Amino acid sequence: MTSRPDKASSRDTAPESHEVRQYLSDNPDFLTAHPDLLTELTPPAHHQGDGVLDMQHYMIDRLQKQVVALRSEQQDLIAASRSNMMSQARIHAAVLSLMQARTFEHLIEVVTTDLANQLDVDVVTLCVESDTYTAKVAGTDGVFTIPQGRVDEMLGEDRDIFLREDEFAEHGLFGGASTLVKSSALVRLRINSMGPSAILALGSRDSDRFHPGQGTELLCFLSRVVAQCLKGWLNLPPS
Repeated sequence: MTSRPDKASSRDTAPESHEVRQYLSDNPDFLTAHPDLLTELTPPAHHQGDGVLDMQHYMIDRLQKQVVALRSEQQDLIAASRSNMMSQARIHAAVLSLMQARTFEHLIEVVTTDLANQLDVDVVTLCVESDTYTAKVAGTDGVFTIPQGRVDEMLGEDRDIFLREDEFAEHGLFGGASTLVKSSALVRLRINSMGPSAILALGSRDSDRFHPGQGTELLCFLSRVVAQCLKGWLNLPPS
């Protein structure tokens, strides 16, 4: 028959109050290392005489700091949520404009002019690889040719987007606006597997507008819409 531990003997092994007092005295940082215990302790009254630690004040101070930290986190979450909603609204407006283009030329105008206003950036361009590299396409503002292989050089062969802070933006991507650009997003356009590689380049004078680690789902979605619209107007076969 298995005997159960004697409750009395268990109590006998518990430390005496003077032992707890001595331990805390020898380890003054114990409660700092284990702050969760403060929520379980019964605080003393404020007036305990000289030499008595006001635990209630300590606990209130700790809780106040927690409230401040939580409020800060809450404000960060609200700001991030608002920013995300604003970004979604901008992308939706841009997509509608692309879908409403009446001609191929109108589509190019929407991409290189309207999108900059709708996305709150300073410049948007289309850059297409060409074996006859001539930089700006004659008569077409916002459309540039770039050397073959340049897209993979900038983005990497397996990447569809590259966000960067530009100390010196490339003239070949942004033309005369390159001196203004301090951050940019370069997004691959998968128009046709048999055709030349291309990118949608977005530039901003705000150095924090685009940066590594930023969410890219909305920009990648926009690039797919742009590619599909271009493909439709050019009557290209499915990739």
